[in-house]
Amino acid sequence: MLRSSTEELTPGNTTDSGRSSVLSPLDYRGKQSGPVSLGRGSTSAGLLTRVTHSFRGGRTSSSVPPSSGSSFCGTPRLMRGTPRLGRTPGLAGALGIHPAWTPQTEPSVTTSCSSVISATAASVIVAVVEGRGLARGEIGMASINLKCPELVLYQFADTGTYAKVITKLHILVPLEILMPDTASEKGKGTKLYSLITENFQSVAFTAIQRKYFNERKGLEYIQQLSAPEYSTVIMEVQAKYYCLAAAAALLKYFEFIQNSIYAPKSLKVSFKGSEHTAMIDSASATNLELVVNNRDHRSEHTLLGVLNYTKTPGGGRRLRSNILEPLLDVDTINIRLDTIQELLQDEELFFGLKNAIGHFLDIDQLLSVLVQIPKQETVQVAESKITHVIQLKHTLEMVPPLRMVLKNCNTALLKAYSSSLEDNRFDMILEQIKSVINDDTSYMKGSLNMRTQKCYAVRPNINEFLDIARRAYTEIVDDIAELVDQVGEKYALPIRTSFSTARGFFIQMKLEGVALPDGELPADFIKVTKHKNNYSFTTADLMKMNDRCDEALREIFHMSYVVVCQLLNTVHEHIHCLYKLSDAVSMLDMLLSLANACTISDYVRPEFTDTLAIKQGRHPILERIVGQQPVSNNSYISEGSNFVIITGPNMSGKSTYLKQVALCQIMAQIGSFVPAEYASFRIADQIFTRIGVDDDFETNSSTFMVEMKEVSYLIHNVSDRSLIIIDELGRGTSAEEGVGICHSVCEFLLSLRAFTLFATHFLELCELETLYPNVENQHMEVQHTRTGDTGTERVIYTFLLSRGSSEERNYGLRAAEMTALPLTIIQEAKAISSKVSQQLLAKHHSDPETQRQRAVYHLATRLLQTARNSRLDPDSLRIYLKGLKRHYEAELQVIGEPVSMETEEE
Repeated sequence: MLRSSTEELTPGNTTDSGRSSVLSPLDYRGKQSGPVSLGRGSTSAGLLTRVTHSFRGGRTSSSVPPSSGSSFCGTPRLMRGTPRLGRTPGLAGALGIHPAWTPQTEPSVTTSCSSVISATAASVIVAVVEGRGLARGEIGMASINLKCPELVLYQFADTGTYAKVITKLHILVPLEILMPDTASEKGKGTKLYSLITENFQSVAFTAIQRKYFNERKGLEYIQQLSAPEYSTVIMEVQAKYYCLAAAAALLKYFEFIQNSIYAPKSLKVSFKGSEHTAMIDSASATNLELVVNNRDHRSEHTLLGVLNYTKTPGGGRRLRSNILEPLLDVDTINIRLDTIQELLQDEELFFGLKNAIGHFLDIDQLLSVLVQIPKQETVQVAESKITHVIQLKHTLEMVPPLRMVLKNCNTALLKAYSSSLEDNRFDMILEQIKSVINDDTSYMKGSLNMRTQKCYAVRPNINEFLDIARRAYTEIVDDIAELVDQVGEKYALPIRTSFSTARGFFIQMKLEGVALPDGELPADFIKVTKHKNNYSFTTADLMKMNDRCDEALREIFHMSYVVVCQLLNTVHEHIHCLYKLSDAVSMLDMLLSLANACTISDYVRPEFTDTLAIKQGRHPILERIVGQQPVSNNSYISEGSNFVIITGPNMSGKSTYLKQVALCQIMAQIGSFVPAEYASFRIADQIFTRIGVDDDFETNSSTFMVEMKEVSYLIHNVSDRSLIIIDELGRGTSAEEGVGICHSVCEFLLSLRAFTLFATHFLELCELETLYPNVENQHMEVQHTRTGDTGTERVIYTFLLSRGSSEERNYGLRAAEMTALPLTIIQEAKAISSKVSQQLLAKHHSDPETQRQRAVYHLATRLLQTARNSRLDPDSLRIYLKGLKRHYEAELQVIGEPVSMETEEE
């Protein structure tokens, strides 16, 4: 058992008047806020004092001087007059508990993944530390989920914008963030601290003395707490000083706020670098609506909503995590795709696995409470432990059916999970549990059902006093039923016995067809509540019996707890096999969910090459919203034409198309099929989006600043393997400046090999195609029709993408015609626009030499692409190469160049 070097001492901060000011648990709930500073004290664990932000100006008030008797593990006390904030709800407030909470206050282990929100509720504490001096920019992070016993360590080098840190924190959805006091306002605030507080204003911040960020202590913690299956992580992190330092502070703080400690060798510890997953910054995740809908946060019209058919909370969490951090390893992605393909081809496996997975509880949350050792034992702790053993029994009983379903699978991933479930520790633990717990004891819904299960969970004849207490409890319950019957007979009323956790046993009565004496309930009935046609009430005798019943239950739970603790001590050394089970269930649940999405829409398996090629691709979220297949489009981006400029009128579908490509890329990289007839992708290490914001003239200045910040972030972090989506850049300023900014940004991106889709209304940018061979112009088509009666021109949006730049020059003027603007103004605008367009068209030309070089460039890149990726047989390859030759000759003939390609016909 891991304990701090000092035991708990009685805390006692003193107010200005010398009296002790203590918040009761009721006062404290929901009030914790602002950064917490671990001040100096007489104990080695340190002292906890409270520092808060004032409502005005956000400045830090002076910290409260701690007394020398306070302990790190004691109850924090706020000074009288200290402002309490609603801005940064603390850990206790967010969970609805007081600070010294123990595992019995954990919410019950959930059984389904009914909503996306439930799977992403904030329950993660994160510690962040940055190197100093020459090591500035080296970041160490550690996170622990209060509902999942996994300590995750991160260490990476970040840029001056700290993009990786901010992105990681957005993915983790932290409940509280810990940082050294030297980085916070005590140290006048580092750039990292300022950026985090700016981006996470609703998250509680805790400033901890720098001495608790101790890498040596962190390594000791990990050596003591890491489960044997994950002990190899020690070799991985022993030189990662910053993540070890973050882990030390995090585990110490966890011990304080949780008032419990992790059992030795019980924790899953993993290290995650930043090189194994693609990075999607928080702005891009918001723009693409990956996990949250921008219009309605409760809506499921997101990529997560489209793909989420998970049955367990663990599967939902895993799917969300993968969408926000897609994979980079092609082999891993293909293994997932093989698995989904087998699930789609084998109907019996699909439905059998779906049924088996659906019965599992939240294994992570169950593990979390099983491996914690409470520092104090109460009736609630006892009752909670009995519940957890019943849930553990239920979980282990689900393993054989899952094992049976996976018995005859073919793909590598399913075989690996099948063999991991053959671990004899599952059966060993279940046998040991069954030796103490009744065979027919099971996890049930309903408070009374579960109370009965807990009461009779332990087998008879194991503890004689327990058997006596249970007989007494049974007699009391029988007496309650008899009492209610007697009351019903006495007053000739159709009453029945009901139960709730809050009230215990009480009486209910329906009013339908009931005539009350004198139109009122008898005076014996007290605590009366009415809901629709139902009366709920109790009597004095029934309340006394409830008290006796509760007393008997306390005895039962206490004695059962002793037996259960002995059982848990016996099985504890084998309990870590549940980590493997949790991993298997969550991954299988996620893959089933992705397969399920394929059965609802027509998806295709993607390939991975050095080209992005999508045939008849569709927008996955739009497809869900409209309930039918939307207009589909082709996409092609290669190293030879890696910069696509898209033009077209407003509402023609440019933004939807851009998002569609990015969403399909993400779907492919998490191992999902995609909405298309054919799809090939190049792995993207980063996905950037710069999507147009509201065009409200009142916010143009702020809009422009947002644009510049997002472009600055993109330029500082982009790589040759990135996918870039830019929509409507430079519209927040004048046309001249907008064109200038767009042109310079385009020229910077053209120097890279990143795949870029650039939608714009600035038609001047289309001239880039004449200057750079890797630029391609495309546009969204529109059709014009005239009504037979009035001859009024109408625009029909086809939402189809075609080659070349848009010929639509006056779509803004046509929109103006629909308004009440005077005809003279419209006509003058058309005349001026026509002159400007003629000047632009006069400049829009390219010399023959540029066109020849462009043709040669395209031929060379296509030949390279063929050499790398071609799977054609010799005859088909010969036909394809002849086609390339004819296309090249045709391009040369257009510009009047002599054709000089000589080949021998075989």
